[in-house]
Amino acid sequence: MKFYTSMPSDLAPYFNEALESYRMEFAAGHLGKAWKHLENAHIIGQRYPYSHSSVHWKMLLFGIRIKSKKEIIGQIPRLVFGGVKSFVGKVPLGNPGGANVPALKSFPIEKSLQEIFKKSGVNL
Repeated sequence: MKFYTSMPSDLAPYFNEALESYRMEFAAGHLGKAWKHLENAHIIGQRYPYSHSSVHWKMLLFGIRIKSKKEIIGQIPRLVFGGVKSFVGKVPLGNPGGANVPALKSFPIEKSLQEIFKKSGVNL
């Protein structure tokens, strides 16, 4: 079993870029675009406990800000267990992380994100 601890340095800029894009879109009131950037950050960071948990924290705060009970309730178990699952390498790849999808279901990864992993030397 492989234990994942921190995000590779070549992948981190893409993760940080997704989070910065989220902040900018959210501040501009573009909630749909902001959420998409959070989902992308989740997919990029879900293998790494700190990054994974930090995105779920941001998703919980997003749910609170938009007053979505479904998102708030859905993020709590993801926040509690997501980092643990990342640490032991048992995450559903491609899962966007929101309460609108099953927490343990894998999804196809968009081509643009596949390219990010490829450029970063991360095998899916």
